Amino acid sequence: MFNSFVLMVFCFHKKVCTVPEIYLSNLAAADLVLVATLPFWAVNVSSRYNWPFGTPLCKLVNINISMNMYCSIYFLVLISIDRFVALVHPLSQTKMRRPKYAKLCCVLVWCFGLLMNSPALMYRKVGHIPSINTTLCYFDFPNPFVDMLISGIQILFIFIIPVSIISPCSFKIIKALKTRENTQKKEMKATTLVLAVLLAFLVCWIPFNLIGIVKLIGKAGGIKQCSIAINIEISHQVFLYFALFNSVINPVLYVIVGKNFRKKVKELINQWSRGENTSINYTSSSV
Repeated sequence: MFNSFVLMVFCFHKKVCTVPEIYLSNLAAADLVLVATLPFWAVNVSSRYNWPFGTPLCKLVNINISMNMYCSIYFLVLISIDRFVALVHPLSQTKMRRPKYAKLCCVLVWCFGLLMNSPALMYRKVGHIPSINTTLCYFDFPNPFVDMLISGIQILFIFIIPVSIISPCSFKIIKALKTRENTQKKEMKATTLVLAVLLAFLVCWIPFNLIGIVKLIGKAGGIKQCSIAINIEISHQVFLYFALFNSVINPVLYVIVGKNFRKKVKELINQWSRGENTSINYTSSSV
């Protein structure tokens, strides 16, 4: 609901979206894709992972969840790079920070998310497991090496690479804000919102990715005790829910921290109220 509201504000506001707003609106769209599939996930968890929806929805729901993971992270990467260019290298921003380039980058991120979800199309399936008497939606890899390879690629692209870009950019952004007193007020407001969104991302996603690395070590044979492996799997599920909660936090941050966003909301409400008054006056004059 909140993500739909954020998208509505960005889409229906009469002013053209700035580059940060283009990235934030796509981030809200990625969060909305995830939220739309959460009811299926909730039913699955409440029925003790007994999947009742068939193979097509098994693939689609998990692809949407993974799409949110990849796309959200790389929209945040784009946002951090944009803020880095705007504050640390302001002279070059007129060439690099153009809306058409931002839209192109967003299209590439969505395509990248689809590409990274090709394993789900290939290996996700629904099957009955007699040992636990449950019908699961699970990955059916041809061999353990493929499982480890895909897990390693996932950790590389959703944790190591993004964090290695976001962390130095955020550090230099904060340093620039401290040393530069004449930063434009508009840039300060946008940067404050971005830093809040980045902090929420790091808090929500780092535990999930760290336990993912531990789980990968276990797949490689580094963890042999069954009790430890079970605890790792339970922790992985818990931290996954915590990471997905990031999609709920983001739109709240737009309202709490984003002064420009609140201004857009007020302008949009005034825009609609003026439109309704114009429509009423026109109807009255016609009568």
